[in-house]
Amino acid sequence: MPDTSIIAVAGAGGDLGGRIAKALVERGASVRALVRPGLEADEGQRIESSGATLVEADPADVRAMAEVCAGAACVVSALNGVRSVMIDRQTVLLEAAVLADVPRFIPSDYAADFTKTPPGRNRNFDLRREFMARVDAASISATSILNGAFLDMLGAEMPIIQRRIRRVLWWHDADQILDFTTKDDVASYTAAAALDDTTPRFLRIAGDSVSAREIAVIMSGVAGERYRPLWAGSLGSLGAMIRIAKLIAPQPDAAFPPWQGMQYMRDQFSGLVRLVDLDNARYPDLTWTTVREHLTTLERI
Repeated sequence: MPDTSIIAVAGAGGDLGGRIAKALVERGASVRALVRPGLEADEGQRIESSGATLVEADPADVRAMAEVCAGAACVVSALNGVRSVMIDRQTVLLEAAVLADVPRFIPSDYAADFTKTPPGRNRNFDLRREFMARVDAASISATSILNGAFLDMLGAEMPIIQRRIRRVLWWHDADQILDFTTKDDVASYTAAAALDDTTPRFLRIAGDSVSAREIAVIMSGVAGERYRPLWAGSLGSLGAMIRIAKLIAPQPDAAFPPWQGMQYMRDQFSGLVRLVDLDNARYPDLTWTTVREHLTTLERI
């Protein structure tokens, strides 16, 4: 029988994965950080600082990975990348979890509701949907956590807030609700779900859900200067920008090239990937960071 307190985490050396490992330790879990052999000493020390235990295995070897997963109650994937990672490497992890008789698996989905998008519309969503089919065909109980966009990106990698001109950009509809959740909140929720053997196939969370018009109001209060929503174009024009960006700078091996960010914004502003029937209240001890709190913190930096 697996030890319900043992959780194996793949991708603990990454930004989100490191946060998940730390959150698991804080909940009393014994965390195995699955790492490749020959890991740099400083990276290993950084992972261990979360309280996780390093366990080496070749990420391309199913049997080796199964050995380090054996006895765990859940395998959590926080892998991030393109096909070679999200499909190939994550499939090895899935097969290893099944071979080791691990009862539960949390794939690296952490996105808006990609189940609603048609194939070919969003590369990262396509990869998640393709892997979802492999998970559903495997003899393991799986839970995907959908969280909208990472709130940490708002005002940074997601450039809809234009501070120089005090505008908040929008496409298609200034009142379209956008879902955001901080990485720390996603990590805390994932940790709680990993230790919960009653989770359903999907859990949907959003730390805050606001429109571009509401973000402009929030920014006005936070910055002490009036911000206004600014129409940036239609969904069609944003789609044209995506096609041009892919031609000029395809960056096929980049996990999040500029055009991928545009695809994400287009799908958010379309309303297609909006999260409904949120599961925020499933773990009452958790709290959520709002857009106002996040932007207030940014203004203080």
